[in-house]
Amino acid sequence: MTPTEPRTPPAEAKQAVHDRVHTHRDELLALSRRIHAHPETAFEEHLAAAWCAELLRAHGYSVTAPAHGLATAFDARLGTGPVTVALVCEYDALPGLGHACGHNLIAAAGVGAALGLAPLADRLGLTVRVIGAPAEERGAGKALLLEAGAFDGVDAAMMVHPCPVEVADFRSFALGTLSVRYTGRAAHPSLDPHRGRNAADALTVAQVAIGLLRQQLPPQWRVHGITTAAGTAPNLIPDSASAEYEIRASAAEDLTELRSRVEACFRAGALATGCEVELTRPEPDYLDMRSDPRLLTLWRANAAALGRPEPVESGPFACTDMGNVSHAVPSIHPVLDITGGACAPHEEAFAEAALGAEAERALLDGAMAMAWTAVDLAVQTAAADQAAGPADRAAARPAAAPEGEVAGSR
Repeated sequence: MTPTEPRTPPAEAKQAVHDRVHTHRDELLALSRRIHAHPETAFEEHLAAAWCAELLRAHGYSVTAPAHGLATAFDARLGTGPVTVALVCEYDALPGLGHACGHNLIAAAGVGAALGLAPLADRLGLTVRVIGAPAEERGAGKALLLEAGAFDGVDAAMMVHPCPVEVADFRSFALGTLSVRYTGRAAHPSLDPHRGRNAADALTVAQVAIGLLRQQLPPQWRVHGITTAAGTAPNLIPDSASAEYEIRASAAEDLTELRSRVEACFRAGALATGCEVELTRPEPDYLDMRSDPRLLTLWRANAAALGRPEPVESGPFACTDMGNVSHAVPSIHPVLDITGGACAPHEEAFAEAALGAEAERALLDGAMAMAWTAVDLAVQTAAADQAAGPADRAAARPAAAPEGEVAGSR
């Protein structure tokens, strides 16, 4: 915005956003349905990313795709204002369940907020970015984007998520992953069992140890996993066994201790059976979601103005790599009720609900409330800058991170 360009009053800006989102209502609902009908799993979301980018490009956004080293990420930008807002789109589906987490709605809501803000960005002093983020369900795409610098210079990041309940201050578990592989020695179980080193037994010992460990874990810590291999025939002592495990805690700081204790259980299995064990992390940790108080206050007021249900307070549930972003950038991740508690994400019924009337309302409300929150943030920041002197304005800006680091990251 130039010094002589008149600033749009907030009420007028919000009405313009409202009208703009509803002007594009059919395009946004069509985008959601199209993504829902063509589910793509982590890092394979080529169609969804292209469709989002195409719609943004058609309405004035400059789009880079692929972006930040990920084939199914994109980065769309519009405006040159001093306040940069990132609207985050997820669009990956669940293997075998399709869009049973409603990411079709998340993607369309992010695009909708961007379309609502498009004609107002410079007059509000905004730079609007839409970051297409692959692999939320598995792979921690946002953690990879954060490391690649995708969120550098962002003043606020937001997204919405469908849910069976309305929560403004969404809190998530921190999550770590663990791949386990035991290597033993094959042998005939009756002819020469003494020569064998049973890798499946090593895994059994570890699982028993984890079961006992759970008795001493804090209530908000979780350990769960599956066996992916444990032998091929009953007449052969298994020389290999493998498992995939997840650990969860209410805060990222607790993952280090929990991981250490769980890994000790797997090492105990190797020690007890004479096998070797290899422990690896297949993906970055998901950090706990920490909502920014200022953005949260703005969101609550805007959601209420749209007639959204009264949000409830909730402890941590589920996990999201938006938590990683929230440790580095002021962020919010409200969840919007689309089922009234009838079903929850990762159920077949939730995939059906992600196409229903309540889902469509949540999509449009989410787009509107995010855009209105961006309007409020821009107006408040401009007022604060106008009231402050040059030195105060410089001090209020976040310090740049040292080269190779992300500001505020953990």
